[in-house]
Amino acid sequence: RIDRRRKIPVTSLMFALGLDGEAILSTFYKKILYKRTKEGWRVPFDANRFRGYSTVNDLIDADTGKVVLEAGKKLTVRAARQLQEKGLKALRMADEELVGNYVAEDLVNPKTGEIHAEAGEEITDKLMKALNEQGYKELPLLDIDHVNVGPYIRNTLSADKNMTREDALFDIYRVMRPGEPPTLESAQAMFQSLFFDAERYDLSAVGRVKMNMRLDLDAPDTQRTLRKEDILSVIKTLVDLRDGKGEIDDIDHLGNRRVRSVGELMENQYRIGLLRMERAIKERMSS
Repeated sequence: RIDRRRKIPVTSLMFALGLDGEAILSTFYKKILYKRTKEGWRVPFDANRFRGYSTVNDLIDADTGKVVLEAGKKLTVRAARQLQEKGLKALRMADEELVGNYVAEDLVNPKTGEIHAEAGEEITDKLMKALNEQGYKELPLLDIDHVNVGPYIRNTLSADKNMTREDALFDIYRVMRPGEPPTLESAQAMFQSLFFDAERYDLSAVGRVKMNMRLDLDAPDTQRTLRKEDILSVIKTLVDLRDGKGEIDDIDHLGNRRVRSVGELMENQYRIGLLRMERAIKERMSS
């Protein structure tokens, strides 16, 4: 939510920061490369990724052809670790097992420029058939398994009507200043002042230290405005919490609160007063 007004998709905020669809997906998801073989698709085996995986078909070792887990069973954390310790490197999967996964990057015909599938697009039976007809030998897919990694960012990106930085900036401008016709210059200036203008946004030295500690960042203490990396780290932390990774901050814990000195409070009031004076002077000069 921007400034407690109408909600906008978080992907619109990331578009406004200069990311495109592929960059957003690569920021929040790993890319798994599926390779076509004579028997099916070869996918690298990762114990952490496949833990909790419920099998629809038999899990087959891509190198030996042996069944390592029968269909209908769940791959526990212990069983996944044991398979990796025994030397399982890759699994063999059929076309139907790729259905329901998501493409990690645009699949483009290098000769004609035709886009066969866009980044984030869900693989359906129809799309799988089309990709096979096009002769794809490798498919980069997102590591979304709906167990350890959820599709939240991908789903938001799919539902977001904004697909470019300009569209996102205009949308944010309309939320912040409804009724005013946006231009690209005014939208950029307004967005810049929201987070990145030292005169309007100040983390304070303590705020920067706290943010660095919580998000494991290495920004200098003198960097008292937000960076693009800070915003992306906050979003990633929220997504990880949704996936069950990490711990939620206790709002009542005194370590998450701080005492603000009288000097800092006075500084903030002076800052607000000077900004109001600046705005009033500009209005009178322009009238």
